[in-house]
Amino acid sequence: MNTNPIRTAQSVCDKLISSQVYAVIVSHPSNGDQSLSSVSFTCGFYNIPVIGISNRDSTLSNKNLHGSFMRTIAPHSHETDVWTEILIRLKYLSVVFIHSSDSDGRSTLGRFQNLADIANIKVETIIKYEPAVLSIADALEEAKRELTCRVFILYANTEDAQSIFQEVNRHNMTEPGYVWLVSEQALDAPNRPNGVLSLRINSGNESAIIRDSVQVLANALKEMYETDNITVPPADCAKISSTKWESGIKFVKHLINQTFNGKTGRIAFDEFGDRLFSEYNLINVIDGREEIVGHYSFSKNIMKMELQLIEDQVVWPGNQKDKPLGYIIPKHLKVFTLAEKPFVWVKPVLKDGICKNGQKMCPKYYFPEKRYIDECCEGYCIDLMEELAKRLNFTYDLEQVKDGQYGSYEFINGDKSWTGLVGELVYKRADMVAAPLTANPERGQVIDFSKPFKYEGITILQKRQPRKAALASFLQPFENTLWLLVLVSVHVVALALYLLDRFSPFGGFKMLNVVPSDEGALNLSSAIWFSWGVLLNSGIGERTPRSFSARVLGMVWAGFAMIVVASYTANLAAYLVLNPRDDHAVSGIEDSRLRNPTENFTFATVKGSAVDMFFRSQVHLFNAYRTMEETNKNSPEEAIAAIKDGYLNAFIWDSPRLEYESAQDCDLVISGELFGRSGYGIGLQKNSFWTEKVTLALLQMHESGSMEALDNKWILQSETDCESKTEHFPYTLGIKNMAGVFILVFAGIVVSFGLIVIEIVYKKRRARKLRRLAIAKKLAIKWRLRTQKSKSYPLNLYSAFPVLNKEFKELAINKSFEIDSRSSTPCDSQSFVIPPPPPPPQTFQRIPSTYTTYTTVPKRSAQQKIYEYKQRRSLGYY
Repeated sequence: MNTNPIRTAQSVCDKLISSQVYAVIVSHPSNGDQSLSSVSFTCGFYNIPVIGISNRDSTLSNKNLHGSFMRTIAPHSHETDVWTEILIRLKYLSVVFIHSSDSDGRSTLGRFQNLADIANIKVETIIKYEPAVLSIADALEEAKRELTCRVFILYANTEDAQSIFQEVNRHNMTEPGYVWLVSEQALDAPNRPNGVLSLRINSGNESAIIRDSVQVLANALKEMYETDNITVPPADCAKISSTKWESGIKFVKHLINQTFNGKTGRIAFDEFGDRLFSEYNLINVIDGREEIVGHYSFSKNIMKMELQLIEDQVVWPGNQKDKPLGYIIPKHLKVFTLAEKPFVWVKPVLKDGICKNGQKMCPKYYFPEKRYIDECCEGYCIDLMEELAKRLNFTYDLEQVKDGQYGSYEFINGDKSWTGLVGELVYKRADMVAAPLTANPERGQVIDFSKPFKYEGITILQKRQPRKAALASFLQPFENTLWLLVLVSVHVVALALYLLDRFSPFGGFKMLNVVPSDEGALNLSSAIWFSWGVLLNSGIGERTPRSFSARVLGMVWAGFAMIVVASYTANLAAYLVLNPRDDHAVSGIEDSRLRNPTENFTFATVKGSAVDMFFRSQVHLFNAYRTMEETNKNSPEEAIAAIKDGYLNAFIWDSPRLEYESAQDCDLVISGELFGRSGYGIGLQKNSFWTEKVTLALLQMHESGSMEALDNKWILQSETDCESKTEHFPYTLGIKNMAGVFILVFAGIVVSFGLIVIEIVYKKRRARKLRRLAIAKKLAIKWRLRTQKSKSYPLNLYSAFPVLNKEFKELAINKSFEIDSRSSTPCDSQSFVIPPPPPPPQTFQRIPSTYTTYTTVPKRSAQQKIYEYKQRRSLGYY
């Protein structure tokens, strides 16, 4: 092939396409890097397949430019498959990747990152360089100084690798503890260091590759011949519109689908036409020699590629036989924390700028002043870090996080990034976090957590409310509906008693032949009084039912009253004395005030905290999360102060802190049950060396009782005796509890006096009417006496004055009713028919009669005579 790509394309047209070829097999050019690309591009324009057997450049995998190209040898970027398997086998989960900025380097990096994500291998940093223009010294120095990772992967051609190895040797990065995996091209550098691992493709000789390529063509043509109609390939490049081969695209698809065992191993292709299942020999440079220490080949047993590495034969940099750790163990750590009682207390430094014994210097950056200010920290987490430092033999510097947040994934300046303590670990500014940091899945994806040093959950803090003492507290034992039914029942029973006694043949209204007694018939007002008297157990001084049926109903009513009064008394005692209901307390996360927020109930948590992330991730708490966004606070201290001042009704936070606050302040109380259970863990960088060691140390501290001692010292210490301020049982009732009853009595007194005023007014009006009637009666009697003197026959006063007769009869009836109703004692309760007043003394003229009539008048008792005399006297007859 000509070194000029244009002449190469012309030769393809003149010598190959004009011969109506079905496919082209291309080996590497003797000179000129673009010759093979020119052949592939020209044949691809006419849909003629091209099979490469030697070129391994990644640019040929671009189907937009080389749509008909495929190859029976793997490109250089596929070396990443072997590197990934080696890292997994050696348990190296963090690497530094060095590559060139050309297309091969970018393709290799992209493929490795995809495989590393699947294998959970973290790329600590990427060092990119321009080919032939090396400026890698500073990047290597920074990686050595800032990173703990000591596993390096180098993808470079031979010339660039030679320059890179010089810088590596100059920075002493081939000492014991380092691991180098280099590409096949870099292995050819003359100054390759001892101990590097590399690979060489095991593709056999060129004739074997050609045999496999021809076999691929033959199999594809056979399949195509059996299934499709094969058209004639183009024969002239000049006829552009009609020279594209119609069957060429189908032919390429048949070629890519070929799979068989060939001379060079398992033959298969990916969607880009690149060879799969290429076999490699693993090379270790020992004293300048290349030694084979393993293989990467296709296994027919498991039908996939398998790595075989003889670790005992590998010699590592520094002529070490033992496998390096892949990282250095830092003995001085950068630890971040934040103020959170009782885990971290922040105190001012002493006058001489030092901290007290048991405290640790923890400077904090203050944005208004734009400088660090020294402060001292103490507490649960500080003592925990001191114990871990002793057990694991490290030192550390402590610093407070700048933004004062635990860490969440938020938009900052248009980009999403981690904030707070989590961000310090993600962006390598901290080695460890010692704070009450909740371990959750979102954070666990970007950082590591130790086993929890304290288990916790989420709970709700509220301000203790005084026990309610409503004016109508004595009505609380019964619902309003039940009170209404009791009132209705009283009057219904009273009406039933009146009707039963009224219509019963043995009632007071029917017993006319019985001599009148002191107790009259049961009227409606007496029946109502009877019902109330039985219900209130106040005694019955009025008339009682006379009939048997009414008395049976009275006994049933008495039983009903006993049950109602007993139930009311028991519930009243339970309500006022034992356990009054507190409607202010939140029942838990399922409380309706949280699920369906209202304006008169405000609640909040801390911005960017695990609790905030918990509410954000729960679909059924979406309304609560949206409401909390407006009221969330920047710190727990700010939220607790808002609870005490009454600006918040509830603060949702981690249970250890809220338990501590409620133990210190009796005005605060925890409501509801725990939810969202989790734990506080030590935060570390992803794949940190210290993760496993810190976890084991924490487990030992749990078993030895050290964690319990920390709980007693910081969380349970100096608890306030809230029992002395709590309302104990039994509870003594006060005026607040019984105020409603006193108001009821006072209202009854006021109503009674009002009624007596009405009675007095009514009585005076009746008295004036009686006085007028008495005067009229006296005048009538005087007139009668004067008229009788002039006549010889008796005068009928009532017939002469019918109006007077009518008024007198009404007066007699009303007076009988008033006296009858006013009677209250057994002696006064007797009633008799008031006889008409005796006629005044008159002088009659005797008239002779033919016969004499005698009338038998019933004889009256002395009691009746006395009663008649009193009644007549009260009426003004005497």
